[in-house]
Amino acid sequence: MQPRQVRIIGAPLDLGAGHRGVDMGPSAIRIAGVQRRLQHLGHTVRDGGDIETGVFETLDAGDPTLRFFEPVLDVNRRLARAVEQALEVGEFPLVLGGDHSIAIGSVAGAAAHYRRRAAAIGALWIDAHGDMNTPDTTPSGNIHGMGLAVALGLGNPEFVNLHASGPKVRPEHVALVGVRDLDPGERRALKENHVRVFTMRDIDQQGMSAVMRQAIDVVTTGTAGVYVQFDMDVIDPATAPGTGTPVPGGLSYREAHLVMEMLAERADRVIALDIVETNPALDNRNTTAKLATELILSLMGKAIYAP
Repeated sequence: MQPRQVRIIGAPLDLGAGHRGVDMGPSAIRIAGVQRRLQHLGHTVRDGGDIETGVFETLDAGDPTLRFFEPVLDVNRRLARAVEQALEVGEFPLVLGGDHSIAIGSVAGAAAHYRRRAAAIGALWIDAHGDMNTPDTTPSGNIHGMGLAVALGLGNPEFVNLHASGPKVRPEHVALVGVRDLDPGERRALKENHVRVFTMRDIDQQGMSAVMRQAIDVVTTGTAGVYVQFDMDVIDPATAPGTGTPVPGGLSYREAHLVMEMLAERADRVIALDIVETNPALDNRNTTAKLATELILSLMGKAIYAP
């Protein structure tokens, strides 16, 4: 991989999730040495600090189908600007979450940058969940389960039109990998929008390599590049215990690294990375944050052997 200029953007938002503690995720990944280790790989790294977020205990959740709507919207507005600004000056946005509701802003910022260049972006959603709920289908009201739906133009209009009007990605440019827990409304929305979904059964039957080849083809065909959304709950909780919505039967340690290593082989097409849902309050000796850091390094060019 050619050296890149990386901007770390912390988005310590926990208002979109159902469990406290994920706001400490960016700090945990920093403690694991992400900046120093990226620099060791030859990248130039600037840490832009954290987007300011609200304090859970001081806020009213409000609408039960869109919990903490206003503060989540505000954080995502500012995150969209930060991601767009990084891309404008040729930097690679590395967004450290926080819960996965931050994808609403980060994808919006990247889409705006490329839209001005008359280009589309792809989205590779590596996640145990579909993130395809809307206020009409959500069983919990947690906005971290709505990010992909919003990116596709579904759900609350203020989210859908954040930073730029309308959808941010097209369904034919989206691949969802590692899914093993979908709500009924999400299943319908994914089918109706013809989103390419690779479940854990697909991975079991075809192998991680074959699935990733197909997924990368989906998100890079007809796009200027791909925004990688990596939710740590895609990994089996025995390997990554520090996440708020664990589902048994996830990716293994090696499968998760293979995902990133295969993306590194197409590094010229990867425009940004969000790594989300690391929750130190539920973790064991920062295990999950350390793994998140290792996965970032794999995407950014760390290899076992380079001939």
